[in-house]
Amino acid sequence: MAKRRHHALAPVVEELISPMNSLDDGCLMHIFSFLSPIPDRYNTALVCHRWRFLACHPRLWLRVERPIRDVMEPGVYPNLEAAVSAARPGDTILIAAGGSHVACNIQIKKPICIIGGGDLPDDTVLTCSRGFDNALEFLSTCKIANLTIRAELGCCLLHRSGKLTIQECLLQCEQNPLDYLSFPIISTAIEYNSFPSLKEQGHGVTVVRTRIEGGAKAVRTNGTLALQRVRAIYSRSSVFFWFEVGEK
Repeated sequence: MAKRRHHALAPVVEELISPMNSLDDGCLMHIFSFLSPIPDRYNTALVCHRWRFLACHPRLWLRVERPIRDVMEPGVYPNLEAAVSAARPGDTILIAAGGSHVACNIQIKKPICIIGGGDLPDDTVLTCSRGFDNALEFLSTCKIANLTIRAELGCCLLHRSGKLTIQECLLQCEQNPLDYLSFPIISTAIEYNSFPSLKEQGHGVTVVRTRIEGGAKAVRTNGTLALQRVRAIYSRSSVFFWFEVGEK
């Protein structure tokens, strides 16, 4: 009987997979469904094994986790601000589920994707405390998904420029006497009609299956963009919104 041959890279693969043991297969399948739907014909176990390899690869992902011990791992950061600073254009940041992560006036000037690592948006919470204008400020084309963003005063998301996609998130503004200052989304983007080269870049916000709670109103626009194509679905516990903010 022929002996089973071991691949030379097997030890390396196992070493890369080990840091992701804290994420179960269901969580991994949920995370990657935002980026590339998996055909049913593939074996689930094999696909999850490959996802584990990809999710822990420091060249493909940046992870935000609270360190259990004082050991630095490649591609792992203690907070979102550090991960955004280290990210390169096109990178994806995966934020670990559980507890609340601080996000106060984090400015994002490069195209990146930020995804919550839980099964639901409620599992990964970004909190912006009083004294700060916003949780996240976007000056480039970006995407956020599967996150809860909570602002005690101010706005959850400040959109300056680029195309921002908000998918399956929960945006919360605390109810207080100053709620007229609170907005889940503020856009100050301006379309330059007289400059075709700049107009090709485009600005806008796309909201998909997102819950919005609190604040004076869901969106405030200070630039030339306006709210368009609003759709809402009411469930027993909440309302899910689809809409766009773009040039009329």
